[in-house]
Amino acid sequence: MRRVGTGEWRGWREATEEALYGPSGFYRGPEGPAGHFRTSVHASPLFAAAVARLLCRVDEALGRPAELTFVDMAAGRGELVTGVLAALPAEVASRSRGYAVERADRPAVLDHRIEWLTQPPQGVTGLLFANEWLDNVPVEVAEVDATGVPRLVLVRDDDGAERLGEPVAGAEAQWLRRWWPLASEEVPFPGEPSEEVPSDDVPSEEMPEEMPFEGARAEIGLPRDTAWAGAVASLDRGLAVAVDYAHFAAARPPFGTLTGFREGRETAPVPDGSCDITAHVALDACALPGGRVVTQRAALRALGVSGARPALSLAATDPTAYVRALAGAGEAAELTATGGLGDFGWLLQPVGIPNPMIDGLLADDSPADGLLVDVPDHEEQ
Repeated sequence: MRRVGTGEWRGWREATEEALYGPSGFYRGPEGPAGHFRTSVHASPLFAAAVARLLCRVDEALGRPAELTFVDMAAGRGELVTGVLAALPAEVASRSRGYAVERADRPAVLDHRIEWLTQPPQGVTGLLFANEWLDNVPVEVAEVDATGVPRLVLVRDDDGAERLGEPVAGAEAQWLRRWWPLASEEVPFPGEPSEEVPSDDVPSEEMPEEMPFEGARAEIGLPRDTAWAGAVASLDRGLAVAVDYAHFAAARPPFGTLTGFREGRETAPVPDGSCDITAHVALDACALPGGRVVTQRAALRALGVSGARPALSLAATDPTAYVRALAGAGEAAELTATGGLGDFGWLLQPVGIPNPMIDGLLADDSPADGLLVDVPDHEEQ
């Protein structure tokens, strides 16, 4: 168990940065993410095969370029990029180049043809895929105090104790107002102008119906928006995809989602390097013009991953094939499960090409299943 706590009080963003990515941070350990939690990549090779099929669709939309790039953001130990390149048809694989983007050291056993970088390559053409990256981009946490003012939450990095700091201000206050309001319009953020301030003689029935309540919390996703915009900008043409647990403006969690994971179990988020620290992502805030958010369930179905059981007749004609197909159906069911991995959001951000998944998604669209989530262009907001 690595402990890097010093006992000082810091904002959650700074404390998490050190705890995850510092010299003794959580993600520097030899076991990597797979030693502590199970992602879609680790759940089944069907996931990498589906991403490989998506890369082939991007290849077609690009007109089959001489060099096709696959960028694996937050690559862990390179499991996804390795699986994707192995699953490609030979002709596509011969033109493909793989990049793993990760802040930890390169694994000794990784295929030498995969380039290991700490930042995404610039000016490439192809598919950039970020599976559970944005949830580990550190953010500040805000909490409403007893007077209705949203303040930054400070954390003591050796034991996770918290206290409130300065009021949220500047760009962070603007982000909260737009994407995760903790204060009503009648109670402005400190230091910002307001045309009207409620006075004591205003009748109670004219006061806002929903005032901010003490203890309400939010994760300020501005660093994630910036990080995602930078990743998308690295593409000259192609598709960028961010996959994460997500929430949307119509139903933000009232107390936030900050938590920790250690050895496969959820735990208190103590920023001492001993556990993962994560929070769900406001994917609607990250989305750039032209972006679309769908569930993983819808995306994988559009890419040919189905949890349907094989026909019983196969058991009689080819028992081995039936057992193999049954195992694959179980893995597919886990990847698309309601209440589990299937509820992940996929943010699809095309760059210079039409969305190569749109036809399959529209064919599978079912409002009752919540397959599609509309994200308005930021320019229209």
